[in-house]
Amino acid sequence: MSTFPPAGAEAAAILEVLGCPLPQTGLPSPIDGTPMPQVPDHADPAAAIAASVTAFEAWRSVPAPVRGLLVRQFGEALRTHRDALGRLVTIETGKPLSEGVGEVQEMIDICDFAVGLSRQLYGLTIASERPEHHMRELWHPLGPVAVISAFNFPVAVWAWNACIALVCGDSVLWKPSEKTPVTAHAVQALFDRVAKDFGAPEGLAQLVTGGRETGAALAADPRIPLVSATGSVPMGRALAQAVAARLGRSLLELGGNAATIVCPSADLDLAVRAIAFSAAGTTGQRCTTMRRLIVHDSVYDALIPRLKKAFASLRIGDPRDPETLIGPMIDSQAVAAMASALTRARAEGEVTGGEQLDGNYVRPALAELPAQSDLAREETFAPILYVLRYTDFAQAIAIQRDVPQGLSSSILTNDLREGEAFLSATGSDCGIANVNMGTSGAEIGGAFGGEKETGGGRESGSDSWKAYMRRQTQNVNYGRTLPLAQGVEFDL
Repeated sequence: MSTFPPAGAEAAAILEVLGCPLPQTGLPSPIDGTPMPQVPDHADPAAAIAASVTAFEAWRSVPAPVRGLLVRQFGEALRTHRDALGRLVTIETGKPLSEGVGEVQEMIDICDFAVGLSRQLYGLTIASERPEHHMRELWHPLGPVAVISAFNFPVAVWAWNACIALVCGDSVLWKPSEKTPVTAHAVQALFDRVAKDFGAPEGLAQLVTGGRETGAALAADPRIPLVSATGSVPMGRALAQAVAARLGRSLLELGGNAATIVCPSADLDLAVRAIAFSAAGTTGQRCTTMRRLIVHDSVYDALIPRLKKAFASLRIGDPRDPETLIGPMIDSQAVAAMASALTRARAEGEVTGGEQLDGNYVRPALAELPAQSDLAREETFAPILYVLRYTDFAQAIAIQRDVPQGLSSSILTNDLREGEAFLSATGSDCGIANVNMGTSGAEIGGAFGGEKETGGGRESGSDSWKAYMRRQTQNVNYGRTLPLAQGVEFDL
């Protein structure tokens, strides 16, 4: 019998403590099926967009380092409430408590990154060919930014976008996943209090809940120059077409289907740990989850039995228990999708694990398949690791690249040449490439995103801030003549 209170009731109690209570009449918690708090839909996204435009017109004139002070204060508020918010993430998504708290810590980290960035929105000075002229590039705020987030990281991905957008001078509209609105409600309430105390424009960052029609309204509205969306490939394709139709910008982070190559020289002790976390962590519901394991013939028979033993030993249970490593899947539809994929896998090869337990709980699975399996080219958002053999390095690279997605990848090797070849232009074709680690667990300092059907967008660190601003080339003539570029003459 569980030693924890009903998950929905605990979520409601956390919201009470955070000062943003809601009635407990919402979706069932993936943990035990008890109803979560109910976040009301915002029926009029047009009004929210209008308020966002007004807020942007005021916010863009605030100096960037001052904008950074707001994000700094928001980060401090997150620090104060980190454990409560992290527990709420766990209750709503089913991810283990350390991952729930880690997601809030990721928000804190991106706040720190954005505060530093607020004093480093650098342009360029460029030598002019014309005498007594100078040329430069300056970055200006872009406008209202819409952020559409997914259930598996219900608040961190919003923070990646929002904190950078805010220091860049933009306003923000946030449509969270319909499956995980409660944590978004809590984070938005926390931001609203900080923004009010700061004196920020009303409507600077808003929560706009609802279904597909809300996302479609954000995508179609020309007052929103940038839509950043995380989710499935079909969703991203439809959204990109709608945004492109009005010549807007979209920043997409879509499917993953990450692969890891295990080479003959790999450290198998390290490999077992790296593979287990990347394949089964968050119950296989990360976009960077390792879904394909490409193993050299010479180490296959030594590695796979160890992996099967490790998978069988993973502690499955209530994610609020600190000892739990595998919590539930998000809902019954996700469980059914996993079962369907495993039925296909059994027709192609050998499956170990994958049993459905009580409710939304499942056991992670290993499916040993032929190297050219069509099933392995598809992304099933579940803890299924497709295991494929290879005989030479070129074959391994070809298998890794032979999927529509291109987010994350890794190689396990102690051979310098193999590691560097994997990182070369002819190696991994993903936005993220790791050596001697798994495919999950990106830090906020590096730009996050991928290629092909992953969408090509980049969020979080590095120079991803440029997506949230507009670049202006400026030319200044400080002389008394008017020389033209390229030696053109036009004398009156």
